[in-house]
Formats: sequence, structure tokens, C-alpha cells
Amino acid sequence: MGEGGGEGYINLLMNTFINQLDLSRILKKALENGGDFADIFIETSQPTSVTLEDNKIERFVTGKDIGAGVRVIFGEKTAYAYSNEISEKSLLELAGIVNQAVNPVRGFASNGVKGNKKNFLFDLRKKNPKIDFKIEKHPLDIESDEKAEVVIKANSVARAMDKRVRQVIATYGDRIQHIWIANSEGELVEDFRVYTVATVYVVTADGDIIQTGYEPTGGLIGFEIFDSSPIEKVAEIATRRAIMMLEAARAPGGLMPVVISSEAGGTMIHEAIGHGLEADLAQQGLSVYSSKLGETIASPMITVVDDATLQNKRGSFRFDDEGIESEKTILVEKGILKNYMYDRLTAMKDGKRSTGNGRRESYQKRPIPRMTNTLIEPGTTEPSEILKSVDKGLFVKKMGGGQVNTVNGDFVFEVNEGYLIENGRIGRPVRGATLTGNGPKILMMIDMLGNDSGFSIGTCGKDGQGVPVTDAMPTLRIPEMVVGGKV
Repeated sequence: MGEGGGEGYINLLMNTFINQLDLSRILKKALENGGDFADIFIETSQPTSVTLEDNKIERFVTGKDIGAGVRVIFGEKTAYAYSNEISEKSLLELAGIVNQAVNPVRGFASNGVKGNKKNFLFDLRKKNPKIDFKIEKHPLDIESDEKAEVVIKANSVARAMDKRVRQVIATYGDRIQHIWIANSEGELVEDFRVYTVATVYVVTADGDIIQTGYEPTGGLIGFEIFDSSPIEKVAEIATRRAIMMLEAARAPGGLMPVVISSEAGGTMIHEAIGHGLEADLAQQGLSVYSSKLGETIASPMITVVDDATLQNKRGSFRFDDEGIESEKTILVEKGILKNYMYDRLTAMKDGKRSTGNGRRESYQKRPIPRMTNTLIEPGTTEPSEILKSVDKGLFVKKMGGGQVNTVNGDFVFEVNEGYLIENGRIGRPVRGATLTGNGPKILMMIDMLGNDSGFSIGTCGKDGQGVPVTDAMPTLRIPEMVVGGKV
């Protein structure tokens, strides 16, 4: 699985230790009072983070976290308990805690009797992954000085570009995560994940005008990320953006055509539709897409997928955090809603199968439905032709943060880098632009789709949990959209 030398030895020891645990006994204990499903989640995580600010390294933190959790699903409820101690005694205690929640006297046991009569499988058999991810330069094989040099280089490059650069915050991070999952369906699953990421945040000032620029790089990948995405280039992009915004005019406001570049990343697709297709929100009626399977919710040219199998993308994995194999899930096909993103619990509620979207931040959290790598699939039009089709409008090269109301689909997004479109060409840069609209309406309005694709990375927050994700989309045209700016 692309493990580093030292980590390979550590994981060999962990595998030996876990093989000595009587996981079947723990699962039986968890289901002692009834239930529909039980699993054990064991995790080791080794994070490293380096932060440079004010021309000096402010923090260099590394550590290791080990823990486990035991869960029982009964009816439409979940009981979960965790500990940072991994031993058979500790896990049996956790199993005892969760089985008390499944008490037939309280009417909670789905099978209605004490002592589960379901056909559980406790003879565990290991599942092998169908895909793999190559790690060429394992972070644990990289010296601390070399990791520190990433942020030092970023700072030097950014500050050398312009005297108006006032502040640079550069970060480097890696995380080595190893998980094991055993469940009452007789499955034993192991996944090994290597995440590497770097970000550069630049503040520029000219008189009373203060602007910022931000650029990240990273993925389910090792230190080789800096071969294809040098930190010097990342710093240049962030700094250029911050400088350009100093010189940009205020964005005009009003209703106008908008072309969103593939370089903008998939923030809009993530917020405007992605969260609304997570099954828990849809089941609770907290999504504008609730109860709309089979209905047309977007333009016929729009196909949306969630794909955790993409090579080295930040939201990828071999198995999700419930032991389900990663897959490509078609959510919207030619404008028609085909599926939601399910974890085990929400799939059981709908009588469906999990789509491999059960994710958790760590062993301290229960799994919930989450996006992985979510994207609009490319169309057939050259991006240059899309631009030429607009006489006057807004060209969005980089999206910023945003907010969405999943119940009605209304959203507002910041534009970090935008330009006026003048006579079918990219014109003057503008700052302070926002995009306001309604997800379903905007998706129905898209009338041109590029044959390109651009990816953006992030950490998605939901229910107090953050997980790594990637979003992507092609260049596209929205013929009429509300742009916030100077009216």
C-alpha cells in the first residue's frame, strides 16, 4: 500500500496485535441485547503540521493518536462508544456500553427479543481492495528540515514578488492514517491513507486597500505532490491574486451572464447540490432535493458524480470508514436525479445499499454520509468558445467561500478572482464580486459546458466533523445570474 519504511514496521506490529484480538467476541458482545448491525473501528493516525507566519516558523507539531470505537445499529438508531485504549478488555467494555442502548424492555431492539436471532457472521474474512494508490515519497521518509523548507520557500517567493506584500502564512501538513474495520457481516477491512497538503495565504496592502490571495495543493499523495505542484508555483499564484486584487476595480452589480472557469474549482457544485444529495439531509427533509429521485433537477447536459476511486485525489480511499469499497456513484445523469450518497444507516432506512460515503473524522466520531470527490462531468464545448459567446458579463477564475441553505437551495459565494467579459474576451479584473442564486434553478439554466475539468481541494465540515474532499467542474456558462458588487 505504499507504506514508508518505518511506518511499514509499525503497521506490521499493529496488524499482529489486532490479529490477536478476538474481534468476533467483541461483536457478539455488542449484539448481546439485539440489533441489526455492529462494527469495530480501529485507527492509528500520525499527523505533522508546520506553520510559518511573520517570517518565522511558528509551529512544528507532530504526534500519534490511537483509538477504537464500537457501534451498534438498531432500527433507525445508532449507539457508539470509543476509547483511546486498544485492548480486548477495553473493546469489550465499549461493546457492553453500546449493547445497553439496545434494550428490548425499552422497545429499542429491532428484532424484538433479547439475544439476536439474525444471521450474523462472526467468522471474519479479510476483504481485499479493488484499487490501490501509489505513494512515491512517503512523508515519514522525509526529514523535518525538508518539510520546513516547503513553508520557508513559499514565504521567500511571495515576499520577493512585490513590496506591497504585508503578510504571508504558509502551512505544510501530512497525515498517515491506518484503519481496521470488523463487522457483523463477517468482514475485516484494512485501509492505509497518506495525505499531504500545503497552503499559501498572502495579504497585500496599498494605502487603505487590503486584499488577500490563497492557493492550496494536496491530495491522497506523498511528498511527490511538490514535483507536479511546486510550492514556488503555489506561492506565486496566491501572491499574484492578492496583488491583482489591489489594482482591480469594484465589481459591477446586477443581473448578467456568468462564465465559471474550470480553474475556479468545484465549490459551487459542492455547496449548491452536493450537500443536498447526502442521504441524511434528504431523509430529514432538510434538502431541496428530498423525495425527488427520478425527477429532472438540472439541465440535460449535467451529470454529477461522486467518485472516491480517483487516483491520488484528496477525497479518495480504498474503503470508506464503514468498510464499504470505494466507487463511482452517479448522482445526477443528464439532469435526472438518480441517487443519494448513503452510509450504512441511511441505506438501511431507505432499503438501499451503501454507496461508500460513510465517513468520519476519527475514531472519536460516528460515520455519517459525506462527499468524497464530487464533480460535474465535462461536456463537449471548447472553453474558448464559451467565453466568446458572452458579449458582456463576469468571468470567474477562482471561487471563494460560500453559504448555502440546503432546505431551499439558496446560496451566495464570494469570487476570489474575477474579470469582466468584454466582447467575448477576458477584460479588466474586478474585486468584491459575489454570486447569488438558487442551486436547482442555476443547474437548470446552465446552457454551455466545457470539455475541460478543474479540481479544488478542501476539508468539508459537517456535524462537527471535518473530512478531506475534492470538487471539480468544467468551464460552464450561466446565461443570467445575480452578481453582487458596486451598483
